[in-house]
Amino acid sequence: MIQGDVVTTKRVLPAEWAPQSAVMLTWPHPGTDWADLMNEVEPVFENIAKAILRYEHVVISCEHVTRLQELERDLNRYAEQNSFPGRVKAVPAPANDTWARDHGPITILTDDRPTLLDFRFNAWGGKFPSEKDDALNNHLFNAGVFGTTMTQQVDFVLEGGSFESDGQGTFLTTSECLLTPTRNPAMDRTAIEQLLSEVLGVCRILWLNHGYLAGDDTDSHIDTLARFCAPDHICYVACPDVADEHYSALAAMEEELQEFRQADGSPYKLTPLPWPDAIYDEDGERLPATYANFLIINDAVLLPVYDVPQDEDAITVMKEIFPSREIVPIDCRPLIRQHGSLHCVTMQIPAGVVS
Repeated sequence: MIQGDVVTTKRVLPAEWAPQSAVMLTWPHPGTDWADLMNEVEPVFENIAKAILRYEHVVISCEHVTRLQELERDLNRYAEQNSFPGRVKAVPAPANDTWARDHGPITILTDDRPTLLDFRFNAWGGKFPSEKDDALNNHLFNAGVFGTTMTQQVDFVLEGGSFESDGQGTFLTTSECLLTPTRNPAMDRTAIEQLLSEVLGVCRILWLNHGYLAGDDTDSHIDTLARFCAPDHICYVACPDVADEHYSALAAMEEELQEFRQADGSPYKLTPLPWPDAIYDEDGERLPATYANFLIINDAVLLPVYDVPQDEDAITVMKEIFPSREIVPIDCRPLIRQHGSLHCVTMQIPAGVVS
């Protein structure tokens, strides 16, 4: 747009429910922490990929070229048999791990045209090796998967799972994550807010100061705790058991959500999500099972379930929240063995990017 003699650009961070062209998956391989769980986790990735293919393209990268070729063949066959051929985009690329939500590109609309932003990724504050993941987007850009879409490098650590957007300028995040000094140590809250405003076009930032999940490596990513379902609607995890270690923190988070206001001053519609039974690994460590880690795609919502009694309640609640979308439950119990779930291994790419 033009204001006087100054040309300005309008930047919008779209909501997840905005029209999409694809979802990105970074496939597990024996060089990742999934090495001993490949037989359990690959079927989960395959189920996610097949669910996505019913509605849009899937962009798959994998470090092992032979395995990538097998995936491309098998998924293309599945797509052709179900009358949606040509939706599989496969790219060989090195990767430390599989959490595409956090190392994948973050897309903004610049004057209504998509721009892929490549933020830095340092594995949640240097907890794990990340140099391959940090370079993965460049492999995808150079492979031409995203066509002629503009790309931009951003020298700032930001993970896609650490924020939610309502598509109208409101940004929801947690102070525990974004203000952790191991991510952007030279920047305080004011500096971070200014950068997010300039780069992403957000005009309001809602900070949650409470809420966590045991077994979470991300320093309280918002996509495990609270999610925008619509510009005026937030769903969130709620723990009803006063004896549970999460009760106090999640009750405090609920109070914060009740205090939040929309841009017009009205409160948000709030929907609590079911609280799944505790799940532990073989060492007795509690795993971060959460129904908040769903993925919104074109005409559907992919919902992680965990083979616990609360799964059916979660499906019912999702149907009430998203009545016009198909709810697709996917067993993600193997994913939480590495402390993430469905939303964590996916990154949506808005319409107009992948064709």
